[in-house]
Amino acid sequence: MRMRPTLSWTPTEGLPPATTDLEPVVDALGTGGVLVLSGAGISTDSGIPDYRGEGGSLSRHTPMTYQDFTSGARARRRYWARSHLGWKTFRRARPNAGHRAVAAFGRGGALAGVITQNVDGLHQAAGSEGVVELHGGLDRVVCLTCGTFVARAEVARRLEEANPGFQPVAAGVNPDGDADLTDEQVGDFRVVPCEICGGVLKPDVVFFGESVPPARVEHCRELVRAATSLLVLGSSLTVMSGLRFVRQAAQAGKPVLIVNREPTRGDGQAVTRIGLPLGPALGTVAERLGLRVEDAAGRDAPGA
Repeated sequence: MRMRPTLSWTPTEGLPPATTDLEPVVDALGTGGVLVLSGAGISTDSGIPDYRGEGGSLSRHTPMTYQDFTSGARARRRYWARSHLGWKTFRRARPNAGHRAVAAFGRGGALAGVITQNVDGLHQAAGSEGVVELHGGLDRVVCLTCGTFVARAEVARRLEEANPGFQPVAAGVNPDGDADLTDEQVGDFRVVPCEICGGVLKPDVVFFGESVPPARVEHCRELVRAATSLLVLGSSLTVMSGLRFVRQAAQAGKPVLIVNREPTRGDGQAVTRIGLPLGPALGTVAERLGLRVEDAAGRDAPGA
């Protein structure tokens, strides 16, 4: 069963207001067993925009759906041209203070796990282990015909060879790695097939309108069941793929804590929403816990 894309939601009246009090997060992490659920907002400081925050990409861009991608060669050519250009931005992105703080929480034994809705691999690059990529990862490509997986870097090399001189300037890059290009810029971009069977290649990510694999969902549900609390970082929780875990935790009586500057679809199930920028907020939490957060060069951050 495929989910219908949910691109926006309207906050209801009566939601609790955001606070700036980080003590509930400090207390939860101090107790341990916290499950992190992160969204696009944690990666904005790495140069990857989110979907729905201020200046979010949905204000100018409608994401490719699975149905569009599989509808024909023209849609796939448009997607792969834009995604090929966007991949170059993703390859340059580096973990920011928020990712490094989450890694520090893990090293300090405070976490039961990390589930990310992001496809950028930045949690892993920061040193977090056992990260569940709910929506997959852009660093892998899968053949829809034979199921073969191949590294994105290899597909990028083949696309470069098939499209020499393809260097348009994009209006922006989106959280799914899809760059904003006009049809004129896409031109006659050549898509490469699977080298094994000649089938259709697709990044190993869950598109809008596509279901998260059931086994992955169940694994995440197990993580929620084993956790003492759920900490949501930088997600509007608009899509059900992440919101269901918030609802599961709340129904089980486990505290849900949200750090997000804007209201979220899960605020009604949360014990608190902290409306602070993620990087500085999580750095402060780590400091209060006495955890060392590495800087971008892998050294202890000043004051940590």
